[in-house]
Amino acid sequence: MIFYNPAGAPELACEQCGCRWFDRMTNTCYECGAEVTPQMQAEFEQALKDFQANGPEKK
Repeated sequence: MIFYNPAGAPELACEQCGCRWFDRMTNTCYECGAEVTPQMQAEFEQALKDFQANGPEKK
């Protein structure tokens, strides 16, 4: 799950519990242990690229 912080930057959250903390050594959520899938990583990478290209959205 991708959400956007107040500055407009994307942040990755666990699909299962919504936690934003991940163990990078095991590629799992700290809270529930769910795996960060390659698809989740790809979606987040794309969101980061979009943010870098467009900057924060103006409201």
